[in-house]
This record gives sequence, structure tokens and C-alpha cells, in this order.
Amino acid sequence: QVQLVESGGGLVQAGGSLRLSCTASGRTFASRAMGWFRQARGKERYFVAAITWSGRSTYYADSVKGRFTISRDNAKNTVYLQMNSLRPEDTAVYYCAATPQAYTGGSYDATSNYDYWGQGTQVTVSS
Repeated sequence: QVQLVESGGGLVQAGGSLRLSCTASGRTFASRAMGWFRQARGKERYFVAAITWSGRSTYYADSVKGRFTISRDNAKNTVYLQMNSLRPEDTAVYYCAATPQAYTGGSYDATSNYDYWGQGTQVTVSS
């Protein structure tokens, strides 16, 4: 069982920055790819970014490329999402998620490829 706890959300003006953190319990964090998704009110949950277990490969939604950066620290069981140049349309609840161990599915943008989810953290960007 893996528990994920997000933090770092809040209210920021357009053009500002936030860094989200997600800390995992247990000893299997380093063997799992991690993803960030977001869900705006009344909408579906969408992929934002993902990082492989080693951290060597990262993936981003087109809407955040060049503005968001995903990273991880396996020694701290933590994955981060640095969000710069924030826009009002980035407003959503942000969730981190973990894949099964040694995931080789090849796709990181589907919610069905993730086993564990955090409770979410609200990000609000004012115009």
C-alpha cells in the first residue's frame, strides 16, 4: 500500500509560480513512475506531467510544456511539480499518482495506468 500526500497548492496571481510536492509512504517509491494530473471544477481529470522511476525521462501535456517541470528525489520519497508562468486556466485540483512497480506500459497520460492517488491540492490562479 502506498499513501501519497500532496502539498504546496494555493492562490497565486497570473504569471506567478508554485511548487507542488508529493510525498509517498513505504519503500517502493523508487520503483514507481509518478504522474501529476489536474481536475478543474466540473471537468475530467487530465494528465499534466510524468516522470519515470529513475527520473531519466519526463513527459508533459502540451498545455504545460516549457512552463512546468516535474522532478523527483527518491531519497526523500518525493516528486515535485514546479509551475511557472501560471495562467488562470491552470486553476484546478492537482493530484499526484503512482504507477505499479517496474511499470513498462509505455503510456503515462492515462489515469488507468496509475495504482495510487493522493487527495489533491488546490491551485488557484487569479487574473
